[in-house]
Amino acid sequence: MAAREYGQYSGVTRALELVGERWAMLIVRDLLVGPRRYGELAAGLPRIPTNILAARLKELQAAGVLRRAPRSRVIVYELTAFGRELEPVVLALGAWGFKAMGEAREEQIITPDSMTIDLRTAFRPQVALALPPTAYAAHVGEAELLIRVDGTALDVARGDGPADLAFAAGPAIHRLISGELAPDRAIDTGAVEVLHGRGDLLGRFAHTFHLAA
Repeated sequence: MAAREYGQYSGVTRALELVGERWAMLIVRDLLVGPRRYGELAAGLPRIPTNILAARLKELQAAGVLRRAPRSRVIVYELTAFGRELEPVVLALGAWGFKAMGEAREEQIITPDSMTIDLRTAFRPQVALALPPTAYAAHVGEAELLIRVDGTALDVARGDGPADLAFAAGPAIHRLISGELAPDRAIDTGAVEVLHGRGDLLGRFAHTFHLAA
């Protein structure tokens, strides 16, 4: 019997055998944002040993969760259709884990891909449907994201661009999303810094992206 087999015949057991190894679901999380080169995956998971990253990629490829694909003369890793079926699972795990996040530790970082998935997790399309289209330029730690909301459509891309509100924040962005920190209070205390645009739109942001802790 292989080391990763649990000796049980069930769907949950089989799922854990495929993606339950350490780092596997974080690789899936980042690939849900988009295809990534090996170096990009390593940069997004700075604590993963290179041998473990290589092993997990081979295991997930063998399981049919991801594949290697040529893109502009380089090889990228991308999820298969089978792997993309994990998106609601990852979002549900994120919502569940959000309740137990607590305060950020000094050594913990926010990456562009982790923040993108957190935003997808917190997005409330039915709320956004009743609001005007809005673009936010968010500088969260090292992550620079352009967030466009148009009805039930959410688009999150790396980089900067024209926005109705540009703001900078650290881990306190999660306190804003949880409702623990009111938008006005976030600005007054410096937890969120308005860089340009309408500061009152931070309230719209917090209403559109919300996860109760």
